[in-house]
Amino acid sequence: MSAPDGSARLGSGRVLVSSKYTAGRRTDSLGDVSDERAGPAPDDADHVHEGPHGGPGHRHPHPPHDPSGHPRIGFVGAGRVGCALAVAFATAGWPVAAVATRDPARRERFATLVPGARAVASPAAITDAVDLVFVTVPDDALADVAAQLRLYAGQAAVHTSGALGASVLEPAQAAGTAIGSFHPLVAFADLEAALAALPGATVALEGSEELLTMLAELATDIGAQPVRLPPGGKQAYHAAAVLAAGGFVGLLDAITEAARGAGLDEAGTLAIYGPLIRGSLANAERLGVEAALTGPFVRGDEGTVRGHLAALARLAPGALPVYRALAQRELDMAIHRGALDAGRAAALRRLLEG
Repeated sequence: MSAPDGSARLGSGRVLVSSKYTAGRRTDSLGDVSDERAGPAPDDADHVHEGPHGGPGHRHPHPPHDPSGHPRIGFVGAGRVGCALAVAFATAGWPVAAVATRDPARRERFATLVPGARAVASPAAITDAVDLVFVTVPDDALADVAAQLRLYAGQAAVHTSGALGASVLEPAQAAGTAIGSFHPLVAFADLEAALAALPGATVALEGSEELLTMLAELATDIGAQPVRLPPGGKQAYHAAAVLAAGGFVGLLDAITEAARGAGLDEAGTLAIYGPLIRGSLANAERLGVEAALTGPFVRGDEGTVRGHLAALARLAPGALPVYRALAQRELDMAIHRGALDAGRAAALRRLLEG
């Protein structure tokens, strides 16, 4: 995904990622070459931008280039995701210039976490100060925020939703602008934990071609691993993420309920079964998911399964549907692996459905 020079140009002249200069000529990620000897236009000068679909233009004061050569970043939304990413970006040397949120307390906290960032109430108020807008609001609010933003040629907007595509930001677009998404596969439970988790985490990228090189560089600079999603893959990617995060916590809750029937509290349950969970994950990473499967459904052990069902019905009825659903999946895996014949699998399915 990286261009030879690591740069990305948007629209008709704004360079979002610093270009590398060779022999007085500049190459951008879209492949065009311009003569640098004429010198760049002053970044703080007013420019007239073409309107959407070639309509009437408007005058817009460009912010000066940051000494880092990176685009100036602004945030709409200052919750857990916005604050964590802003701190991570600033720590990595990417300038965070502004934040917009209606909550005065959040504006104050953001300004404390990222000194020098301008804090305002309206999303529309930050576009004169930044090149790249990160929209870090709940999914249901994205369309409303996009309708309030007015991007200028050379600017881009990116959201951090794992479920929605970049197209939700289309209302903010004008000629020469770009939109995308940047979704870190991290649980943003609190600031410190999120900052610790970002290095090594996966960041799923989607959107305009001319944005992807820059977003990949940004992800790499915070220590994450950028991954480009195929068209139409965003919902499946996010569903898998929900199963891996909230779904796994739901499974832990069922495990805790079942263990309560054996006299264990939550702390005891995690202490006893945590190593088993970690071992199962390690086996899956080493052997592959299907080969890592063990237990009574691989062996076809009807007696053990019958005992489990009776105990759960008596002591942990809330965990019983989870056990049954997972058992059906395990039977499918065992059959596919060749560890269980169809007759024994059918007997186990009858037991589970009885």
